[in-house]
Amino acid sequence: MNPSRRRLGFILAAAGMFAALVLPLSSEVAAALPARPVLLAFTLAAGLLLAIAAGVRGYRSVVPGFVGVLCGATTTLALLRDPGVAGSAAVGFWAMVLAVWLGAALCVVQLASMRPRNKASRRVLSLAIPLLFGAVVFYLWEVMVRGFGVSPVILPAPSAAAAKFAASLPTLGQDFVQTFIRGVLIGYAIGCGAGLLVAIVAQRFAFLGRGLLPLGNFFSALPLVGVAPIMVMWFGFDWPSKAAVVALVTFFPMLVNTLAGLSAAGHMERDLMRSYGADHRQTLKKLYLPAALPFIFNALKINATLALIGAIVAEFFGTPTQGIGFRISTEAGRMAIDMVWAEIALAAIAGMAFYGLVALAERATTFWHPSYRT
Repeated sequence: MNPSRRRLGFILAAAGMFAALVLPLSSEVAAALPARPVLLAFTLAAGLLLAIAAGVRGYRSVVPGFVGVLCGATTTLALLRDPGVAGSAAVGFWAMVLAVWLGAALCVVQLASMRPRNKASRRVLSLAIPLLFGAVVFYLWEVMVRGFGVSPVILPAPSAAAAKFAASLPTLGQDFVQTFIRGVLIGYAIGCGAGLLVAIVAQRFAFLGRGLLPLGNFFSALPLVGVAPIMVMWFGFDWPSKAAVVALVTFFPMLVNTLAGLSAAGHMERDLMRSYGADHRQTLKKLYLPAALPFIFNALKINATLALIGAIVAEFFGTPTQGIGFRISTEAGRMAIDMVWAEIALAAIAGMAFYGLVALAERATTFWHPSYRT
């Protein structure tokens, strides 16, 4: 980042914190910051630290900048505990929020521009940047919902959803087992396994490939909301119908990617295997499948998210009295939006963890690939 722009940004953030000392915090009757000694100290500390960050050169500005951001964020969240501020926040409060956002954005950008030589430092930095960015997003969500007094029926604050998540762990655990363990994992294994085997057979017999690809394209284009009720009628209301939907959703991406991967081996490699007198089974094991591994894992990562979406949507069309999709549907009907967001958070965590495990398996299996040699 341009040093002059970075310096100007931190100066503006510090000015926003100091401006909150004189500007009104609420449109209702509420005590100003000078009448709140602890919060006054935090506000002054935040402004001074942001001003110090403006005067420090290079990456060293990140430390005082982030400490100042933490002090400012603590102050704004504490102010929202006052009923006179929550729902009626005025210009002084929003000046502090803007200062926190600007300071955090400058620090994240500064961290993103760092290029540490140590591999461990690069790994820590690659994890810290998205975590910090996500924390800023949740902070802005929290203060805007509570500061503007948004109804929890329309959009609950992250703190309300987190509290509901913690209070509903037994229910969430049952929904996770029903949807993810039974529906997603079984359907994922069936769909991906079938797509892989069919692709291997289709690569061996070219006429099958020419015939199966149009059919696979046809089935992949079928609307999920139309297929799910049919699967429920065929396989019942329990998890087998959800696994069938997941298998159908994940079959075609695996088929297409595996066929592309099996064709990725070059002519020189094929000629070499023929010169060694290798039969098709040996060539498949030693050449075609290793060359196709990056494509296979690409399909596995795509299907990791598609499978969860398919299972949740299928649960909207008939399921036992548990499951993520069932819970979202019923709780939305009861206007329990905090529980809906708790289920959404559960699905997001499960999907991210599943995708991460597949990515780790890919890294451990295809470490020889050129994309991992840097």
